[in-house]
Amino acid sequence: MANQAPRKISLPSKDQFDAHDEGHSSASDSEYQHALEVVFDAQNAHRRKSSLVTADTPAVTFQRRRNTECYVHALLESQRKSGRAANSGLEGIAETLAARRIASAQDEARRSEDKLVDAKAPNEEEEDGGQVDETSWRDDIKAKDAGQAIEDDDGGKKVQVQTDGVEGGVTHSRLLTKKQLSDMAWGVRELSKRLGSIRLKLKVRTVFILTKAHDESLIANTREVTRWLLSPERQVRYTVWVEENLRESKKFDAKGLLDELEKSEEGQVNGDKHKRLRYWSSNMCRTRPHTFDFIVTLGGDGTVLYASWLFQRIVPPVLSFALGSLGFLTKFDFGDFEKQLTTAFRDGVTISLRLRFEGTVMRSQARKTKAIGNGENGDEESAPRRDLVEELVGEEKEDERTHRPDGTYEILNDIVVDRGPNPTMSSIEIFGDDEHFTSVQADGVCVATPTGSTAYNLAAGGSLCHPENPVILVSAICAHTLSFRPIILPDTIVLRLGVPYDARTSSWASFDGRERVELCPGDYVTISASRYPFANVMPQGRRSEDWVNSISGKLGWNTRQRQKGYKEWTS
Repeated sequence: MANQAPRKISLPSKDQFDAHDEGHSSASDSEYQHALEVVFDAQNAHRRKSSLVTADTPAVTFQRRRNTECYVHALLESQRKSGRAANSGLEGIAETLAARRIASAQDEARRSEDKLVDAKAPNEEEEDGGQVDETSWRDDIKAKDAGQAIEDDDGGKKVQVQTDGVEGGVTHSRLLTKKQLSDMAWGVRELSKRLGSIRLKLKVRTVFILTKAHDESLIANTREVTRWLLSPERQVRYTVWVEENLRESKKFDAKGLLDELEKSEEGQVNGDKHKRLRYWSSNMCRTRPHTFDFIVTLGGDGTVLYASWLFQRIVPPVLSFALGSLGFLTKFDFGDFEKQLTTAFRDGVTISLRLRFEGTVMRSQARKTKAIGNGENGDEESAPRRDLVEELVGEEKEDERTHRPDGTYEILNDIVVDRGPNPTMSSIEIFGDDEHFTSVQADGVCVATPTGSTAYNLAAGGSLCHPENPVILVSAICAHTLSFRPIILPDTIVLRLGVPYDARTSSWASFDGRERVELCPGDYVTISASRYPFANVMPQGRRSEDWVNSISGKLGWNTRQRQKGYKEWTS
C-alpha cells in the first residue's frame, strides 16, 4: 500500500465546547486554551483479514423499512446514514418529560453543530481504509446469494457460506475496519446519552412475550398478560406472540382463553382473536426480528439474557418484570403490570442501550508447504512450527488466510474461555488490535460487558462497572500468578483470545453461558463491540440510583456494621 499522508482534524476550542450539550469530558480549563490537532495513523486503521467474515445467519432480503421495524435501531441507521448527531433522528419520534428544557437544549445543540467538526462526515480516504486487498476480499466474502459456493484455500474444496442481507452498505461489526468500528461505538454512545433524557413513544402493535423457562408457575402470569393485551377494552388491537410450547399447554389453555375473550365482547363483531394470538419460534426471532415491536419478559436476569440470545441482531425494546431471583435487569413489579404497560404504550419509555459483544470463533487453517528437494506438495508434518503470536500480529499474505470463521454470537453478559473438562490449566494468548498483550496460564479468562460485570466477572475478582460505561472488562479465572490484575479496556478495541499451537490441551469458549465451543491449538475468538446494542426499558429518572441500590441490596456491596463514635466520659 502506498504511504498515505496522515489525516488531520482540528478540534474546537473551549468556547465551542461550552456551546455544546452536556456529556463531554470535564477536563481542566487549561486543556482547552488552544485548539487541538488530532492525527490519525493511516497504517493502523485496519482489521485483520481473517476477521472480516460473513455472518452465519440466513440471508434476509431487506425492503423498505416497515412500520414494525425496531425504532431504536432505525435511529441508529438514520444516524449512520445522515452522519449527523443523534438528536436529528429523534425529532418527531420522541417526547420529553420536560419539553421546555429539552427543546432549548436541542436548539443550543443545533447552533453548536455548525461550529463543531463532524467526525462522522464522509471522507474520501475512508474508501481506501484497511489492508491492500480488503476491497477484493470483501467482494469474495459477500456472496451474492445465500449458500453461494466459495473456493476454500486448502485443496480447492468448495464450501457453503451463508451470507447476510446488506441494506445500504450496512455490515456487521466484524466487517468493519478499526476506524469504522470506533465511529460506530461513538455513535451508539451518543444516541444512548440522548435516549436517557427522553421518552420514546412507540407505535406498538405486536408484543412478544418471553416467559422464564422451567417455571410452570409463570404460565398463569403469561396467560394473564396475554388476556389483558387481547381484551376488547384495549384501544389498540395488539397482536400477541407467545412461545410455541404454550400452544398445547393445559395451564395456558389457549382455546379457553380465546373463548373467554369472545364472550366478553358481548356481541361485538370482532372475531379475529385467533389471528391476534400467535406463536413464535427461535428461528423466527433470528430471521424476522422486525416482526415484533416490543418485548415483555416474565422472569429474572436469565430470561433477559435469553431474550438477547434469541435476537442475535435487532433487539426490540425489552421491558422486564421481576419474577426471578436477583433482578439486576428486571426493574418492574409484576403486581401492577397493567399500569406499567399502559404507561409504556401511552406515554413512552426510557431506553438504556446496553453494550453487546460480537464474538467470532476463528479456526486455524492447515498449511501445506513444498517438501525440500522436490516440487511436490509435502504433508502437514513437513511444515515449520507455527506461532500464533506471529500469525495474529503480522499481516496475512494476499493469497493465504491463516484462519477461517466458524460461528458468530451476539452476547450481553460475557465471553469465557476456560479449560473445560481438561485436568490442566489453559494456555491463552491475549491480543488487542494488532498487539500481543500477554500470555495467561489460568483456568480461563472472562471478557465481560458492563452489564455482565455483576456476573461471572464479579466471581472472578473483576471490577463492578456501571452499565453505561463503554468498556470491556478482562479478568483471569484462577490465574497461576500473583500479578494478574483485572483490566478495563475501551469498547473501540478488537480483542482476540487464542490457544497457542504448543498448548498442552484445548480450551473451551462459552457465550453468555451457552453454546460451548472447543478451541483447539491455533484457534482464537475475536471480540468487539456489537453493532446491535440491547435496548433495555428503564424506570423514568432512576438510572444510576437503581444500579447502586441493586449492588448494595442484592450483593451487599460495602455492607458492614457501622463503627460507633466516641463518647465523652462523664464524672
